[in-house]
Amino acid sequence: MDRLSSTRLLPDTFAGARDDITEQIILIWGMIKAPLIVPVLRLAVLLCLIMSLMLFMERVYMGVVITLVSLFGRKPDKRYKFEPIKDDVELGNSAYPMVLVQIPMYNEKEVYQLSIGAACGLSWPSDRIIIQVLDDSTDPAIKAMVELECQRWGSKGINIKYEIRDNRNGYKAGALKEGMKREYVKHCDYVAIFDADFQPEPDFLWRSIPFLAHNPELALVQARWKFGKSLPPSSPHPNTPLV
Repeated sequence: MDRLSSTRLLPDTFAGARDDITEQIILIWGMIKAPLIVPVLRLAVLLCLIMSLMLFMERVYMGVVITLVSLFGRKPDKRYKFEPIKDDVELGNSAYPMVLVQIPMYNEKEVYQLSIGAACGLSWPSDRIIIQVLDDSTDPAIKAMVELECQRWGSKGINIKYEIRDNRNGYKAGALKEGMKREYVKHCDYVAIFDADFQPEPDFLWRSIPFLAHNPELALVQARWKFGKSLPPSSPHPNTPLV
């Protein structure tokens, strides 16, 4: 009975090796890999070739688009009306829009001085700009340093507000939303948002506000940004929405 069962379950090739499970598995693998594994590998190679071709076509397409935009695309100052905001003898500084600059922070020990200093260094009439530092820091030492930095700039005549809250709902976006609820914000025409490690150029507002002031259909201006050369940290220039 044993012999009959073995003969029925295993081909003659395995008759002398039925007690060696390892050799049986190797032989079975040798029998099935050609009809089963090879077609799967061929299909995988074909899919890889198709995906590579798609990526190549995408790169070619993007290259063509970028070239055409570079050659024939209209620059923002040509596409939209841009006129520098001019002084008005009668209106004085009230001729300039009121701008709120928001800086959301969370334990930004390495960069808080750079970002606050850059925002306070923006060239704009001092009575037409408010710097709002929204500090969600959970480290009491860092929170104290940020507040002290705001006080230092405030003592220099900068209109800077240090705002905190008792929760972190919505994280930085929540802090920005909470900051918009302050009473003094109602008098602001535009809002500039800089992340905690951003360092805007001093003339940023002069280059961006006119697009919004002279084009009512625009709700946001986003500037190009780049990374700094040194650490800490890699400090980008403004990637900043104005609303």
